[in-house]
Amino acid sequence: MRVSDVDILIIPGLNGASEQHWQSRWESKLSTARRVAPPAAEQADAVRWTADVMKAVDEATRPLILVAHGLGVAAAVEAVPHLSKPVAGAFFVAPLDLGDGAHGFSAYSRDPLPFPSVVVASRGEPDHSFDAVEDVAAAWGSLFVDAGESGRLDEASGHGPWPEGLLTFGKFLARLPAPQPR
Repeated sequence: MRVSDVDILIIPGLNGASEQHWQSRWESKLSTARRVAPPAAEQADAVRWTADVMKAVDEATRPLILVAHGLGVAAAVEAVPHLSKPVAGAFFVAPLDLGDGAHGFSAYSRDPLPFPSVVVASRGEPDHSFDAVEDVAAAWGSLFVDAGESGRLDEASGHGPWPEGLLTFGKFLARLPAPQPR
């Protein structure tokens, strides 16, 4: 698939994505990308955030690709069983370690995702256990990408433009099957 074939839904982490964050940069460069803004950090509401993801999926007019970072991965994954439209694929970066639940989200489902996915994780991320993320990615059936000692994979860790991530995303998108006519 090509970018013009899909709607790309950007789902930032809890504090959003600054203009220098790779998600904001991708959103400005990818013509079919739009964002689901997280609630304000002091008012984080997992139910509302998940509902906002579900609403954005409903508004898609083409096959949908989810691109989530940090706690945005939890919002996306929690929405999956309730989605009214199919998702063509997901690109999940630095999912937070939810353990028994965090920020109002349940622990990650261990059910396989019903679409192709990639999970990128850093060994240097302070908010997750690398092994736990690798384990949940395996349960989801996701391709797992080890980003090495890369911190949070955000602008503060030097991943503002994150060209390696964009290259990985492009390869993932290119390998997705073309949508079938309805």
